[in-house]
Amino acid sequence: MRTRPARSPTVSQAGPHADASARPSTGDDGHPVEGSPSWRDVVAAYVGLTKPRVIELLLLTTVPVMFFAERGIPSLALVAATVVGGTLSAGSASAYNCVYDRDIDEQMRRTRRRALPRHIVSPLSALVFATVLAVLSTVVLGLWVNWLSAGLSVLANAFYVFVYTMLLKRRTTQNIVWGGLAGCFPALIGWTAVTGELAWTPVVLFLVVFFWTPPHTWALALRYREDYRNVDVPMLPVVKPAAEVGRQVVLYSWVMVATSLLLWPVAGTSLIYPVAAAVLGAVFLVEAHRMWSRAKGSDALGDINPMRLFHASNLYLSLLFVAVALDPLLGR
Repeated sequence: MRTRPARSPTVSQAGPHADASARPSTGDDGHPVEGSPSWRDVVAAYVGLTKPRVIELLLLTTVPVMFFAERGIPSLALVAATVVGGTLSAGSASAYNCVYDRDIDEQMRRTRRRALPRHIVSPLSALVFATVLAVLSTVVLGLWVNWLSAGLSVLANAFYVFVYTMLLKRRTTQNIVWGGLAGCFPALIGWTAVTGELAWTPVVLFLVVFFWTPPHTWALALRYREDYRNVDVPMLPVVKPAAEVGRQVVLYSWVMVATSLLLWPVAGTSLIYPVAAAVLGAVFLVEAHRMWSRAKGSDALGDINPMRLFHASNLYLSLLFVAVALDPLLGR
C-alpha cells in the first residue's frame, strides 16, 4: 500500500477548519455555494453529524430486546427514555467521529457531503455539540432509566471514539471487527433498561451483532474501497483481494447465524424465534456465498455487486430483532 502524508487530528483540536466563515460552503457537487448557508442548512448539518441511519439500526437492536426482557410490552415511558437517551448517545459518538475524521471525509466520495467537509459547521462547534449530546444522554439514561444502562452507554460511546475511531480505524484491517463492539452495546442497554442487570440472553444478542458487523461493513467497504485506499485507511477490501474478503464474509456469516440460534436454548424462546432466525440466516448465507462466488470469478465491483449483501444485511438484522420482539408476544 502506498503511503501519503496525513495529519492525525484529535477530537480536542479545532484544526485548520475551525473558522467556518474562512472558507465558502460547498454544494452537493463540491462547488462553492454563494452566500452563507441558511438556518435549514445548518440544522440539517447538525442532524447529519449524528448519522441518523446508524441510529436507526442501533435503536432497532435496543427496543426489541426491551420487549423480550419484559416478556411482553414494557412501559412506554421507559421505552421513550431509553430511545431518547440512546439516540443522544449514538449521535454524540457519531459527531465525535465526524470531528476526528474530517480530514479523510473531505477526500472520500461517500462522506464529502457531510457538514464538516462542506464547512457548514466548524470543528469546534461540532465538538461542543457532541459533548452536549453525551452529557444529556447520560443524564436522561441515568435519571429516567437506570445508571447501569447509562454507564454502558458511556462505555459504548468512549469505545467507538477512542478505540475504533482514534486507535484502530487507520491502523489495522481488524478495525471494524473490534471497533464494531461499540455497536453491540444497545442489546445490553435494552436488557438492563428493563431488568436492571446483565444476563446471558443479551450477551447472545450482543454477539449476533458483533459477528454481523464485519459482513455488513466489508460489503460497503468493498463498494468504496478506492475511497479508503486513497486516504490510507486499511479496510480489509483495500489490502486483500475481493475473493479473500468474500471468504471472510462467509466465515463470519456462518458464525453469526449459529450464534443467533443459540438464543433459543439460552433464553427458552418459543418456536417463533428459531424458525425466523433459521429462515433469515439461510437467506443471508445464500447472499454471502453468492458474493464470494462472484468475487472469486472477478475483482470488478460491477460483477461482485457487494451492495446487494449490504442491503440484505440491514434487512436481516431488522427482521431478526423484530422476531426477538414478537416471540414473547405471540409465543406465550
